[in-house]
Amino acid sequence: MNLHQNRLRKLAITSLILGVLFVITTILIETNHIAWFDNAVISLVQGLETPWLTSVMKFFTFIGSSLMASVLSLLAFFFLMVVLKHRRELILFVLVVGGSEIWNIILKNFFQRPRPNTHRLIEITGYSYPSGHSMAAFSLYGVITYLLWRHIPSFAGRVAMIIIGVTLTLLIGISRIYLGVHYPSDVLGGYLASATWLMISIALFEKYLKKPQNAK
Repeated sequence: MNLHQNRLRKLAITSLILGVLFVITTILIETNHIAWFDNAVISLVQGLETPWLTSVMKFFTFIGSSLMASVLSLLAFFFLMVVLKHRRELILFVLVVGGSEIWNIILKNFFQRPRPNTHRLIEITGYSYPSGHSMAAFSLYGVITYLLWRHIPSFAGRVAMIIIGVTLTLLIGISRIYLGVHYPSDVLGGYLASATWLMISIALFEKYLKKPQNAK
């Protein structure tokens, strides 16, 4: 088995594991066996409430909003299409971000989990599971990190990209719990669902769309 096939195999196995974890999380929610986890995390996160921290959490929720996702997507579109002229990478970007949004709509309407109704710091409508902000953040910053990784030659630059992407994604998810509009299991499920889709999309990209290493 060559390196390319081995990488594809690892991506497939990773996506399978993430998908199974999402299913397990969903079953625990549906059978009400994860309430202890939700209550413990909510108590911990909301117990940190201060006016200053509330402003910070509202900022990160905004960073994960549809408006910011649209702006970043347009910037990424311009960068990939006009600057780098990497149309195949643009296909991956659209597949990951657009597919994640569609999956979130389908999953929310299928499970129809009500949002938490205690101690909300902002008001929002719609179903709760999985968290749309968490799915959007993971897919958007995940695919941006992957694509930039391929164009950053230095190890330090690559590590910095991963740290930035992970930090933003985690803080966006935590902000939804802090503001009282999502259960922690909504955020966890959103991460797992989006991570599964991201791994599948990258595997498809590397199998069918990625140019050979010796191609210009």
